[in-house]
Amino acid sequence: MQEFFLMAVKAREFTDRKPRADGQRNRERILEVAKQEFTRSGASASLEEIAKKAGVGPGTLYRHFPTREELLVAVYRSEMEKLAAAERKFANTLPPVEALRAWLLLFVDAVETKQIIAPVLNTLVGDPKKVFEAFHGQIHEALGALVKRAMKSGDIRKDIDAIDLLWALVGVANVATSPDWQQSARRLVDILILGARPLK
Repeated sequence: MQEFFLMAVKAREFTDRKPRADGQRNRERILEVAKQEFTRSGASASLEEIAKKAGVGPGTLYRHFPTREELLVAVYRSEMEKLAAAERKFANTLPPVEALRAWLLLFVDAVETKQIIAPVLNTLVGDPKKVFEAFHGQIHEALGALVKRAMKSGDIRKDIDAIDLLWALVGVANVATSPDWQQSARRLVDILILGARPLK
């Protein structure tokens, strides 16, 4: 009887955990598809289409993200968290200068996401800067670690300021008038890396 009771408890625990795991997978899938759709169609992309491509019903999407604004903010936060976490991943799998380059390319994608949601957030009550500034520290810390590692290896000069690299890429995004500014920004990454190399 005791053995049967323990089996029942374990089965109940598994049943209780499964919806939460499914819910988390649904949330992650929605965010992944939403980023693709917002990037392709802008902040006004169809939420119904996002739900369809994510393989969930509209009710599931709205249960996780009751409004378009909440979904946009969640996409941005997800991208920022991935960007911050990528520092460790790249540092452990790539040579120092290649890790720096890979991270800067990922940063270009994050800037694109910010540009998509910023106009929408600016129409909301409250200060949209709070959404963006919440991740500034993490992003600066991640890039700073990659730059220091590349300096230590001798791949880049010791007078390089990590923040200057960010401002250069953000500047391209802010002054760009063509929809393919990302290509220019990605080319700029290689120019920045080349310019950061030690003088011979």
